[in-house]
This record gives sequence, structure tokens and C-alpha cells, in this order.
Amino acid sequence: MKEVIVYTSSTCPHCVSAKQYLEQKGVSYTEKNVSTDAQARKELIQKGYMGVPVIVVDGEDIVGFDKARLDQLL
Repeated sequence: MKEVIVYTSSTCPHCVSAKQYLEQKGVSYTEKNVSTDAQARKELIQKGYMGVPVIVVDGEDIVGFDKARLDQLL
């Protein structure tokens, strides 16, 4: 089982799409909402990103909801 982390915000429609896609594929993930979680926001900035979604699959970062890249890493 791959470790999947999804950095999201409360107002991000692409984040909702990404989470729905993972759920449809039966992939469990950890959501880190940068709107409500200061630690998650700090982690994202330390990675060098300011926008969401950022999906991390076993340490590989995907910026945005890139289905092709996500399928490749899953």
C-alpha cells in the first residue's frame, strides 16, 4: 500500500476532485488542510509550494490534480 498525502484547502475545487478520484480508485489517503492546519501549511511552504492540491505518493510530489501522473505513481 502506498502512502498518499493530499494537501488541500477549504475552498479548492480541484482538491475535492482529487479526493473523489482517490476514493473512487479505493486509495486511502491522509488529508492535510492548509486552511485549518498551521503545521500542514508550514510543511507545504517548506516543500516550496504555495498552491493546492499537492498530492504526495510515497515521497513523490504531484502539483495540481494530474490524473495521468497520479495513475503512474499509484
